[in-house]
Amino acid sequence: MTFLWPNLLWLLLLVPVLVAAYLFLLTRRKKLMARYSNLNMVREAMGSGPGFRRHIPPALLMLALVSMILAIARPVATLTLPTQRDTVILAMDISGSMRAADIEPDRITASQEAVRAFITDQPPNTRIGIVAFAGTVNLVQQPTLDREEIYSAIDRFQLQRGTNIGGAILTSLQTLFPEADLDIDSRDNPTRFRSGRSFDDIDRNRNREPEEFTPVEPGSYNNAAIVLLTDGQPTTGPNPIVAAQMAADRGVRIFTVGFGSREGDTVHFGGMSMRVQLDEDLLREIAEITRGRYFHAGSSTDLGEVYRTLTTQFVMETEEMEITAFFSAFAAILMLLSAFLSFTWFSRIV
Repeated sequence: MTFLWPNLLWLLLLVPVLVAAYLFLLTRRKKLMARYSNLNMVREAMGSGPGFRRHIPPALLMLALVSMILAIARPVATLTLPTQRDTVILAMDISGSMRAADIEPDRITASQEAVRAFITDQPPNTRIGIVAFAGTVNLVQQPTLDREEIYSAIDRFQLQRGTNIGGAILTSLQTLFPEADLDIDSRDNPTRFRSGRSFDDIDRNRNREPEEFTPVEPGSYNNAAIVLLTDGQPTTGPNPIVAAQMAADRGVRIFTVGFGSREGDTVHFGGMSMRVQLDEDLLREIAEITRGRYFHAGSSTDLGEVYRTLTTQFVMETEEMEITAFFSAFAAILMLLSAFLSFTWFSRIV
């Protein structure tokens, strides 16, 4: 637990001062009471009578004071709470390198199986959309609750050439925010991308945003997330870092998954041989910019474990929450209890 105003914790020094004052008053009271001949008063002064009960209301009052001081310092706790996320966009690489057999039976089949298991483990109220990307990008399944439609979309994957990571991020964002202007100027990115919303022939200002758009804190949008899986490096399309910054400006987290061996592999596709290697630095940067997390999966077993970890993060997530109200309520309850016991036992309030 931390505090937003920790300097106010110095007020806790009042507690031992008040305890000392209370003990002083008790000692003084005993001396005064002993001067009188009334036997009952002498017993009370010497500890017979109410006994330890007389100290309970003041002790509760002192605890209430401690709780109030902690509340004033504005405590913040890290809590694990059910997530509010109701949409997950899975952006999956379907480039030719995914036919590599360094992972049994091959990369694309292993990734499809892992994604199916991930989808099965999601809460029934979580909508899932599928974006498939290679040289072009397509929204192959709008976010839906129908798991069978999602599985069918995954089964229809056809491998293509190229790897358009930036376009995959933008298409995923466009799915989450249909009214947003997410175009990136083609002068900075000479190879334009295509998606289910037809982003051909884009010629607008770089990072142009609607006038009413105001960037938010990265990672603050809890209603959706993007999971991006790729086994290679970008070869075409918009700058992935610029696209990731646009996601960060909208508070959307991107969880990146690097699939395949770090050493790379030679893949034969379309009568050609090509060397493919994972760009982990890029995927880490995308995750860091958006307050997401990067995972590496070097095998089908690793990939399954990655998606199980993601499932845990999506169902339950950790966040910091100010708990001032809890301490204030606790202090109020202690004060009321102190007054009630004092009135019940001694017919006075503390």
